[in-house]
Amino acid sequence: MNRLSSLLASAFILLVPLSSAHAAMPEAATALFDAKTVAARDSALSTLEAAAPKDPASAYAAGAGEFFAALELLASGLHRHGFESPQSFMLPLMQLPVPSNPNPEPLTYEEFRAILVTFRDRLAKSAATLGSVPADADIGMVIDLTHVGIDLNEDGTIAPDESMAAIMAALSHGSISQGDTAPVLTFRFDRADGYWLQGYAEFLMAQADFWLAHDFRGTFDGSFHMLFPRAKLPLQDILVPPPSEMGSSIFSSEWRIADFISMVHMINWPVVEPERRKAARQELLEMIRLSREDWKAIRAETDNDREWLPGPQQKGENPLTGLEVGEEQVQAWLATLSLAEDLLEGRALLPHFRITGKGINMKRFFDEPKPFDLVLSITGPGIAPYLESGRILTSEDFDQIQREFGGGGFLTFALWFN
Repeated sequence: MNRLSSLLASAFILLVPLSSAHAAMPEAATALFDAKTVAARDSALSTLEAAAPKDPASAYAAGAGEFFAALELLASGLHRHGFESPQSFMLPLMQLPVPSNPNPEPLTYEEFRAILVTFRDRLAKSAATLGSVPADADIGMVIDLTHVGIDLNEDGTIAPDESMAAIMAALSHGSISQGDTAPVLTFRFDRADGYWLQGYAEFLMAQADFWLAHDFRGTFDGSFHMLFPRAKLPLQDILVPPPSEMGSSIFSSEWRIADFISMVHMINWPVVEPERRKAARQELLEMIRLSREDWKAIRAETDNDREWLPGPQQKGENPLTGLEVGEEQVQAWLATLSLAEDLLEGRALLPHFRITGKGINMKRFFDEPKPFDLVLSITGPGIAPYLESGRILTSEDFDQIQREFGGGGFLTFALWFN
């Protein structure tokens, strides 16, 4: 899978109780994750949220349900305006396989920001609910990824082609086999996996907050017709071709390539909400903390029951990733977390390919926000205010970690590990 596409696909995965050898799950949890309509799911979620303060199992299920609801809110907002999903690492928030909408509503810059705000705030609610679950809570839910989904097309139902299995197949361009040869997509999720999902909520919140920290109206007006070709954006009538000439991929035709280049060129964003850029750093740090908690919990497990993310003591490969975890990978991942934390705290500096003797202080990049210009950051002038002397990470720091993951396998492990 493409890492960022897969990230959103993987982030969907959690919690449809089928059976459990651990504490019995609330009836509302079963109703929540077996729901075939949005109304039924939301009713069950309300019941779980009411019970969450006194019942860890309800809080666990509610936090997962709130995460699903956040993703569904994003998908619904995109679908409403005729979104066409790009295949680009540049836009990780917008890679959901949203169905086509033949009658999209017009979209404004303010409405798009509102979609991101709603998405971000629901993720924050999910993270807080999952964070309320005690570390020693007895959690165990067995789930089949074909039994849970979200409403992608706003029709109020959760259809089989909106299941997590179908969504992941779409995001991986069909690489997840179907029919008689399909892998068994049943996992048992426990307390450790709650940290995992909470960490992904923080990661997605950081992305949304980074966008919202800036005024990206110029990018929206000048290039977002590439993503919403029939939503009455300013340049639609001039630059969007007739439907017969449009391709489905962001790189499928010359006009999309041209608009992608325009988008990159227009990422010169003034800061309008500096607290959000500061918040993005804190959310990334919280993701790192949760990943450590996740691995602490995983390594303390003594069972080996359909693990989503097994520790070295739990042998067996994940049927989705085809990967097994050894102690070398765990140690390398913990070292990766330390490097990332050092960067975000300014204890280590990020190197730039054309600058010697100084590196980028990423703590100051977030906490002392200045206009963000993507091209000038890549070429150098845009990051000049954040350059300073100190410990600069080297290619050897990164190469040593990647060697433990088999070179090119690092990104797959990183996606899976969180």
